[in-house]
Amino acid sequence: MPLITSAGIGSGLDLESIISASVAAENVPKMNAFVKKEESLKVELSAIGEIKGALSKLQDTIEKLADPDNFNKRIANITQPTSDDGDLVSVTPTKDITPGDFKIEVVALAQGSRAVSNDSLFTTTDDVVSASGGTLSFAAGPDKSFDLTVDAGATLAELRDAINDSDDNFGVTANIINTGTEAKLVLTSNVTGDNNDLVITNDNAELDNVSTVANAGGAGGIGIAAENQAQSAIIKVDGISITNDTNTFKDAVQDMTITAKRQSVDGETAKLAVSYDRESPTKLIDEFIANYNNVVGQLGFQSRVGKPLNSDATIRSLSSQLVNTLATNLTDSGPFESIFDIGLGVKKDGYLEKSSLVRSLSVAMDENFDDIGKAFAGDNGLAKQFEELLGNYVDSDGIMKQRETNLNTQIDDLEDDVINHEFRMGELEGRLRKQYSGLDVLLAQMQSTQTYLSAQLSSLPGFTRNKS
Repeated sequence: MPLITSAGIGSGLDLESIISASVAAENVPKMNAFVKKEESLKVELSAIGEIKGALSKLQDTIEKLADPDNFNKRIANITQPTSDDGDLVSVTPTKDITPGDFKIEVVALAQGSRAVSNDSLFTTTDDVVSASGGTLSFAAGPDKSFDLTVDAGATLAELRDAINDSDDNFGVTANIINTGTEAKLVLTSNVTGDNNDLVITNDNAELDNVSTVANAGGAGGIGIAAENQAQSAIIKVDGISITNDTNTFKDAVQDMTITAKRQSVDGETAKLAVSYDRESPTKLIDEFIANYNNVVGQLGFQSRVGKPLNSDATIRSLSSQLVNTLATNLTDSGPFESIFDIGLGVKKDGYLEKSSLVRSLSVAMDENFDDIGKAFAGDNGLAKQFEELLGNYVDSDGIMKQRETNLNTQIDDLEDDVINHEFRMGELEGRLRKQYSGLDVLLAQMQSTQTYLSAQLSSLPGFTRNKS
């Protein structure tokens, strides 16, 4: 049956207002309750999100605190000699190096060999190096070698290109220098170190002119001058000479790599000071203090009177666990039995701070730098304890995620309740309209009957209307 939308037309009564008031009396309190409940759930969800976000930031910091490498860095400060020629050396310390001061001199740089063809062998780049072809074998040092097939009739330029394009080439570069009267083949090897000169042999005497060793033995057509021979690098560390095949000296000073950049002029030296990297762990500890205090602040703010998490059992438990974890007894951390022994303290309001009550962080670093890393990143260190605690709350299956899921479910359920309620209100209005439509018809009929009776009575003899 169609819904009657204009009740009261027949009787003249304001039935629309009666129906609206009846529906509103049922609907408004319930809808207000829905709105209040939704606002409460969303405020609680927002509060949980704020706390979870603060915990996640703290968790990120804890992950860095749990990495021992963040406490084992060393700083190498180099004072290069005053020169327009650029840096003398570069250094890379490892976490295990012992701090100290050093003077480094570069006596000689490593170089590869340079072989040049003899005079008057080739006039132009189009000269043929071998009519019948053959194989050239290149070698340098104990383990670098490759073979190159030379095509019959190959020219000097084609030989150069074949050397440079070889996939097996270990580091030989071929060039041609034109003097104006002749073309010289120049081969440069990148294999450095004493006695690692480039050696070129062949299987065809026609290739003797492009070999360092002739097919029958003896010298070939390419030679290496004394100044172009491969040589090792030599440095002096505090006056002690060290020789290496390359310019990179690993463990010349134990646990440090030194790279020679240029040769010293007149015995000049670079001054190297290796020290503990105190700045990185200090910044990390400051970050820990800031993010821990952010969590404490969020817990206090979101659980104060009037907030949805006031007196919340989860929040109370988390606050207690944070304090207990902070007070963890440390083992294998030298003289540090707790985090408070390295210069941290807790104020009355629960916030973490740097403190000098036992010793300051600076003093702790001076006296037991390596043990600070163990206090945080050791197997029984503070970071390990916090990782477990925070994981229980912010991981994908953690307590905070469960709370968020539960609240979102309640919000979804509430939306369904509103839809169901609106349907029931529609049904109620329909019933009221049906009921009042019947009343409207009855009243209209009664008014019609009244009008008819009045007309009939007024036509009777002696019937007069009461004019009062």
